[in-house]
Amino acid sequence: MESLFPNLELSPISTKSPKPTSFLLSSPRFSSLKSRIITKKWSVSVPCVCSSSPSVKKTESKLHSNGQDFIKSVGKGVIGFAAAATTLASVCYDAPAFAESLTVAFPVSRAPEVNTVQRTLVEAWGLIRETFVDPTFNHQDWDLKLQQTMVEMFPLNSADVAYTKISGMLSTLGDPFTRIISPKEYQSFRIGSDGNLQGVGIFINIEPRTGHLVVLSCVKGSPAARAGIHEGDELIEINGERLDGVTSEAAAQKLRGTAGTSVKVKVHSGMESSRDAGIREVNLPREYITLSPISSTIIPHKTPDGHLTKTGYVKLSAFSQSAAIDMANTILDMETQGVHSYILDLRNNPGGLVKAGLDVAQIWLDGDETLVNTIDRDGNMLPINMVDGHAITHDPLVVLVNEGSASASEILAGALHDNGRAILVGHKTFGKGKIQSVTELHDGSALFVTVAKYLSPALHDIDQVGIMPDVQCTTDMLNSPRDSLLKNESSTSSLEGDSCILVAEHELDIQEFGGTAS
Repeated sequence: MESLFPNLELSPISTKSPKPTSFLLSSPRFSSLKSRIITKKWSVSVPCVCSSSPSVKKTESKLHSNGQDFIKSVGKGVIGFAAAATTLASVCYDAPAFAESLTVAFPVSRAPEVNTVQRTLVEAWGLIRETFVDPTFNHQDWDLKLQQTMVEMFPLNSADVAYTKISGMLSTLGDPFTRIISPKEYQSFRIGSDGNLQGVGIFINIEPRTGHLVVLSCVKGSPAARAGIHEGDELIEINGERLDGVTSEAAAQKLRGTAGTSVKVKVHSGMESSRDAGIREVNLPREYITLSPISSTIIPHKTPDGHLTKTGYVKLSAFSQSAAIDMANTILDMETQGVHSYILDLRNNPGGLVKAGLDVAQIWLDGDETLVNTIDRDGNMLPINMVDGHAITHDPLVVLVNEGSASASEILAGALHDNGRAILVGHKTFGKGKIQSVTELHDGSALFVTVAKYLSPALHDIDQVGIMPDVQCTTDMLNSPRDSLLKNESSTSSLEGDSCILVAEHELDIQEFGGTAS
């Protein structure tokens, strides 16, 4: 599916650079793919997240009617300001919404690196103007905001400082999810979406109580796993550099690198109470790491009538590009092994690609059901429906959610619940009912823009509200954003103490035996 949201083309007058890539996600990880290929179909009634060609033409016509007013507005503001400078540069704003390119002139910074950021500023400004969910831009003159930011950026000599001016401009929108990230940060983001990296296969995060960098999990068979690094271990040094005050993203950047190189890591075992005890230094080779968002196991389960059945437990940690096909392959395998009911665990899943969430929903649903309703910047509600869907399985399903289930997790949970396919167990979800587009800009940075809000199929508002589960439970075993369960190696004993899974099994009995469970 291609995103309909306009891609911005930014170039000098004499040449044109390639259009930036753009895709959708719903917020800010991946087993080997099998030969099965699943074709997904879904539709939207009017253009917002996806559409057909006639709808695209309609959008172009609508926006073209405002094109001249836009050009006049820019002419009064930015071009008037630029005329005061000795040297001017021009860029072309050429979005699909316009029948002609818009030229924006601005004073060229004497620092070439700042001039590059100036171009990025205009590019980001144009994308915001055309796609941001709030057409009032938080009740401000967005054209004037470009002028003001250009004035602030012109005398600067540092690209890093210049980028802060773009961030400052975006912050005035009052939406923390609309933001710009650097080229290096964007590459890290793409790793999470694409599911491939070169590194040591370790997931880390800041422990909020201590501020220490701790290991969340290791990829099965990775250099970190082979070296005996475990969940809960603390990272102390990387290549001799202390990690006090270092963010998890900065530490992850230090661990990544070209396959074939190595990195030296000092770790403290989480099993040791004393900080000085259990410290060791290991040399980890960097390799190509393939990530999967799926971990799974089969739980033996005795039904109320005494029969032993199999329940498929599937944990989805993020909505990456491979999430739907990985899950479909997992469910198909479980079906061949005689599984008769399922628990889908979305706890602590922060979201990811919207398209992945919609595709996962269709693994469980039939027909032409509504998956989600989006609300565009004009207040129009746009339902996204399946097209002749065919579920892989119709076995009873329980979905586990909690306060860490956000964005695409909430879209999926809402779709399965409101269409009567699943019971929700756990705690109220995070409450992020906004959808962002992500566009790679000409300098390799990326702009995240909130382009729509969404409601569940039953028109329940999710944003800042969340989804309340049908049945609540405790979360005794959920102290980290990623569980350490590994596909086909999860010990069922590690799930026995999870009260939410026990409640889920009880709910599955109720579904199958019509309320006879006790």
